Amino acid sequence: MDIKKIHKGLIDATGRRKYFRQLNPVLLGNPVEIDIKLIKKKQKVLFIMPNFHWIDEDVNALWDLLPWNLCQMAAMIEGICSDVKIIDAYKENLSKEQLKQEIKKFKPDIVGLTVLMDQYGEAAHIAANIVKNVSKNIINVIGGVYVTANPKRIMIDKNFDYVVMGEGEYVFQQIVGFYSNACDLPERGICFRKNSNGDVENRGHAAFIKNLDALPKPAYHLIDLLSYTSRFANRRSADQPGGYPYARIITSRGCPEKCSFCQVPSLQGSYFRARSPDNVCDEIEWLKKEYGIKAILFDDDNMFTNMKRGKALLRRMIDRGLSMPWTSIATAVFRLDNDMVDLMVESGCTYIDVAIESGTERVTRDIILKPINFKQAKTMVAYARKKGIFVAANYIIGFPTETWEEIRETIKFSEEINADYTKIFIAIPLRNTEMFDLAQKTKSLIMDPLEADTMWTVGGVIKSDHWSADDLTILRAYEWDRINFTDPKKAKKIADKMGITMDELNNIRKKTLNNARETVSKRQSSGLDSSVKRAADIALVTSQSSSKKERKIN
Repeated sequence: MDIKKIHKGLIDATGRRKYFRQLNPVLLGNPVEIDIKLIKKKQKVLFIMPNFHWIDEDVNALWDLLPWNLCQMAAMIEGICSDVKIIDAYKENLSKEQLKQEIKKFKPDIVGLTVLMDQYGEAAHIAANIVKNVSKNIINVIGGVYVTANPKRIMIDKNFDYVVMGEGEYVFQQIVGFYSNACDLPERGICFRKNSNGDVENRGHAAFIKNLDALPKPAYHLIDLLSYTSRFANRRSADQPGGYPYARIITSRGCPEKCSFCQVPSLQGSYFRARSPDNVCDEIEWLKKEYGIKAILFDDDNMFTNMKRGKALLRRMIDRGLSMPWTSIATAVFRLDNDMVDLMVESGCTYIDVAIESGTERVTRDIILKPINFKQAKTMVAYARKKGIFVAANYIIGFPTETWEEIRETIKFSEEINADYTKIFIAIPLRNTEMFDLAQKTKSLIMDPLEADTMWTVGGVIKSDHWSADDLTILRAYEWDRINFTDPKKAKKIADKMGITMDELNNIRKKTLNNARETVSKRQSSGLDSSVKRAADIALVTSQSSSKKERKIN
C-alpha cells in the first residue's frame, strides 16, 4: 500500500492538507468588547466539569487535573455577570443527584460545560441532561476539543443550546453578553439551533486569538487551588514539578508541526502564538505572591516551537529571580540543543516529556509525519539525563499499515534510548486529524473511535493484517511493565518521581496488567476482535517481564 499516495490525496490544490484548510481561519483581529453600561440583566453563570466516573467507574487517571480552562473562562466574564461559580464534579466525585442539587441551589442562567478528552464525551451529555432537568430555561453551552471536532453530533442532543468551536474565551464572553442584551451573538465560533424546527446554524470555527497577553489571569479564587496542587492532592504522576504548591501555566498555543494523529490544529491552529516572556513571568510572580507557588507545570502543546522565544523566556525567568522547579509535559525533542537544555536546568527544569512516537523511519516519515532524527533524539535524551533532568519518552503503536515488526522495532528503540520512564500508547484516530482520514482510506477502523467503549490507554480501534487490537493491548501493557520496572533501581526512581511508595507502584502495575487482560476478554466476547495472533511472541514478553536481568541505569 502506497501511504505517500494516500497522504497526497489528503492535500488540496494549494499544497496544504485539507483538514488544515478547513479548520484554520484568520487570526482574531478585534474581539467584541462588552460595554457594561449596555447590560440590562446580569447573568448567573455556572461552569461544570462532569464526573467521568459516571461513564467509567474505573477511570485510569490517578489524579485530578486543575480546571485551568474553566478558570480562564470565568475570568473573562466575571466583570459582566452577577455571579460566577465553578463545580468540578469529577474531583469532588459528585453523584448525578448531588450535581442536580448544586445546580438547583445556585440557580444559573447559563451553564458552561467541557470534558478533558473525546473518550469522556458521554459525561458531558449526562451533565447537560441534568441541567435541563433542573430547568429547561437554563442555557447549556459546551466547548473543547470533543465538541470542536464533532459539532453536528453534539447538536443532535437537544440538551445543548450552543457549541463553541475552537478557542472559546471571547466567543463565550459574547454569548453571555448576548443574553445580557449587550451585544449580538458571535459571528463565528458557534453552532446552534436557529428556530423551533431544530434547524442548526453552524457559524464555523472561532478565529484564533492572536494577542494572548491580553487574556486575564485565571480566576483561581473560584476554586480551592491548593487542593489540586499541594503535596496532599490526589494527583500522582511522573511529571510532578518537584515543589508544592505548584501551578499549571500555558505560555503558547498552536503548533506548526504536521503530526498526523494530533487534534491541536483543529482547536488551536497550526500558527504558533506565544505569550511574551514578561507576561509569563508576571503570572509566575502573581502566583508566588497570591498562592505561594513553589513550582510550575508548563502545559504547552509544544513549548519550544520557537527556540529563540523559548530561550528568551527561560533567561527572563532567571533574570527576574523566578527560577524554580518546573516540568514540561510536551517537549519536542527535535527542538532541543545543549544550550536549551543548559538554560532549562538553570531555570529549574526537573522533568520533560519528549514525544518520539516511533522507532522506525517509515512510520515516522510516512505515517506520523514527524521530523524526528533518531540520532539527535538519543543524544538529547542522554544529555538531558546527564544534566539531571528526569526524561519521560512517549511512543505510539498500532498506526494504520504499521507492521508487527515495526512495532517491535519501536519497542527495541525505546530500550536503546533509555529514558527514565517510557510511556506506550495505542494509536487512536481522532476526528479532524489526518490519521483519521488515513484510517478511513485504508479501511483500518474497527469502529468509530467516538463510539468505542475502550479508554485511550488500553484497547484499540484500528485493525491490521499484521496484528490485532488485542495484540496491541497485551503487548503495550507488558512491555510498559518490563521496560520500566525490571530494574528495581529504575522502578524506585519512577516511584519517587511520582511521589508514591513501591507498594503503591506495584498496585498500579498489577491494575494495568489486569485491565489489559480484561479488555482483551471483553473485546473477544463481544466480537470486536479476533483471538490474539502473536500469542507466542507475547508469551515471551510476559515471561521477560518477570525474569529479565536487571539493567544498568545510566
